Amino acid sequence: MIPRLLPAIALALAAPTAPSLSAPVTAQAAADLPFDAYLELLKARARAEGVSEATIERMTAGLTPNPRVIALDQNQPGSATTRGYPPMADYIRTHVDAARIAGGRAVYAQSQSTLAAIEARYGVPGSILVAIFGHETSYGRVKGDFDLARSLATLAWEGRRRELFAGEFVALMKVAEKGYDRAQLVGSYAGAFGNPQFLPSVYLRLASDGDGDGRADIFTNRADTFASIANYLRDAGWRTGEPWGVRARVPPGFDLAGQRSRLVAPQCPRVHERFSRWRTIAEWRALGIEPMAGIGDDVMASLFQPDGPGQPAWLLTGNFRAILEYNCSSYYALSVGLLADAIRD
Repeated sequence: MIPRLLPAIALALAAPTAPSLSAPVTAQAAADLPFDAYLELLKARARAEGVSEATIERMTAGLTPNPRVIALDQNQPGSATTRGYPPMADYIRTHVDAARIAGGRAVYAQSQSTLAAIEARYGVPGSILVAIFGHETSYGRVKGDFDLARSLATLAWEGRRRELFAGEFVALMKVAEKGYDRAQLVGSYAGAFGNPQFLPSVYLRLASDGDGDGRADIFTNRADTFASIANYLRDAGWRTGEPWGVRARVPPGFDLAGQRSRLVAPQCPRVHERFSRWRTIAEWRALGIEPMAGIGDDVMASLFQPDGPGQPAWLLTGNFRAILEYNCSSYYALSVGLLADAIRD
């Protein structure tokens, strides 16, 4: 430990409710702290944001850093290691397969009345909600078993995305305040949990009560799960009555490169750079692009032909962009849309 940090640590531990503790710990300071000392600063930040001492103690008792979490985090690929893209067809083949379609149809059939009520409330089709449920946790079967408090404290201490995970750690304490046991608060190594795999901050902002019992239980309650996903998509800009997209017929020799958007997306630019500029369906028709399913002529859409000329193409609406807000991957979003269509048909 570097000696110059000792006064700061002593002050933090001596006055845990000081307002200054709600501010982020500097990257250099946190990098020099052992885990136990950094955990005390996280606990102090939680106190400063109103979390009770009882919740903090039960959620942090015996916490140690998890080396497995650090290894998994450091093994994440960079965002610009290559300009190539794996074939979309291969991804779709493995993520919109017979087993996942059958599982989704079963859930869809079992939940018809619940889904209808949630669709009426939020405007998001039930098939989309079931498809995301299927992709995130295989319809509730695979939700992760990492202790969320340990994972988030470890990731904040590790420092690659310190402020993100420090904020999520405090948010998790606030989730626990709602009466959840630590044993129930388990999930992915990166802190996502429950059927829809929400981060704690997302749970606090968007988790919804789907059955009117006064609680948003995204762990075991399907009505709450579907309502929470629907609320997320509505918040992301879902437009009621529009499809996520439709297959499109592209004439041979069409200059797709000439339709590329010149705009640079502020988030996930590598994903968005693959989409064309926005045009109405009527304008695409005038250029020879023919939708292969019903869609209004005035709907704005972007043309996407991920595997190149002669391969499947889609006209994607703003609702596709809403799915991208859930997971900023064109592979994920397209597979969700296609799975939803297969579940509904």
